[in-house]
Amino acid sequence: MAEARRDTRAESTTADREIVISRVIDAPRELVFEAFTEVRHLSRWWGPEGFTTTTRSFEFREGGEWVFVLHGPDGTDYSEWIRWLRIVPAERIELLHGEFRDDPNAFESVLAFTPDGAATRIVMRTVFLTRELRDEAVEKYRAVEGGRQTLSNLAAYVTEIVRKGAEG
Repeated sequence: MAEARRDTRAESTTADREIVISRVIDAPRELVFEAFTEVRHLSRWWGPEGFTTTTRSFEFREGGEWVFVLHGPDGTDYSEWIRWLRIVPAERIELLHGEFRDDPNAFESVLAFTPDGAATRIVMRTVFLTRELRDEAVEKYRAVEGGRQTLSNLAAYVTEIVRKGAEG
């Protein structure tokens, strides 16, 4: 009981600094998780609608990094950097995401993968250092819509893999 109260308190202290996006994906949890573990998968779905991804380096392990560029549909390039903080296979990924290594404004995200019947519920909880940084991400970079589109791209990608597997 005390732990439940502690969790509620912890959530309430970050509520004004976080974005939470979830989606149910019609694919097995292991496949949805695998889509994050290999660059050949990530390059096919990562990012909002109209964006493409070029990976500079990728090492999926705790402490490993993914350095990449998001190419916007308007031709703008966005340098990105992720450090994988904690990985629990098929269940959870914790990461630090910024524009570059040691970015003072980097934010933390936790992705939780839970079975939902034959499907998978993915919950992406992102916590920024300040409410102002969260608000800037929402207003300037359309982070909520971009996050929803990214999970939609993931869903389309893994659903297509499942469909092709069922046909083949």
